[in-house]
Order: sequence, then C-alpha cells, then structure tokens
Amino acid sequence: MAKTPRPRVPGQPKGGGGDLGQMMKQMQKMQADMAAAQDALATETVEGSAGGGVVKVVVTGAGEVQSVRIAPEVVDPDDVEMLEDLVLAAVGDGLRRAQQLQADRLGGLAGGLDLGGLGDLGGLGGLLG
Repeated sequence: MAKTPRPRVPGQPKGGGGDLGQMMKQMQKMQADMAAAQDALATETVEGSAGGGVVKVVVTGAGEVQSVRIAPEVVDPDDVEMLEDLVLAAVGDGLRRAQQLQADRLGGLAGGLDLGGLGDLGGLGGLLG
C-alpha cells in the first residue's frame, strides 16, 4: 500500500521541523559570546563600602573579593563587633554590585531566549536577569 504524502504547510521548509542547523549556529554563537563576557567580567571590578567609606571592598565581576581596606580610625579594640559588621556590610555591598554588573553584561546575551528550566544552570539564572 502506498503512503499518502502529507501536505506541506506554507512557509515550512522541506523535511519538516525548521532549520535546526541555523538554530545550532545561533546557540554556539551565544555560548561563545557568553564565555567571552564571563572572561571579561573576571577582569572588571566594583567597589563596595560601608560606614561612609571607612571600609571598602573590591570585588571582581565574577564575584571574587580582591581586597579589603579599613580606615585606621575605625579600628577600636574595644568594639571589634562594629568593625566586623562594617566589613560584612561592605562585602555584601560589593557582591551586590558585582551581581548587578553580571546582569548588565550577561543579561542581553540571552536575547529574549526562553531558557525554561535551563535558565538556572550553574547559578546563571540570577545573572540572566
């Protein structure tokens, strides 16, 4: 018995399911762009601070704390807890700024692509905005 050919849908390429090769090229380009942007983020820095700038922290765009500076006048041996709080606040500020930098740099690379459940791979979900 001969098969009845399926009618072609107007605008659909021969063979059925769309241009998979083109989609794969786009995904490879997006992956390369994302890797380049992540490499660039590792070299960019932001500064977090607390206490009006008496404690400053430098953080890379990749979220790595590079340095902590503490103004001598804030060091009080009788109030170490306050200094600990200031360092914690400055680190938190620096990390928030690094996350914002990541979102700014990487968010546009998704180009509106719906990643579904894949959007949170490796913690990147928060980076893609």
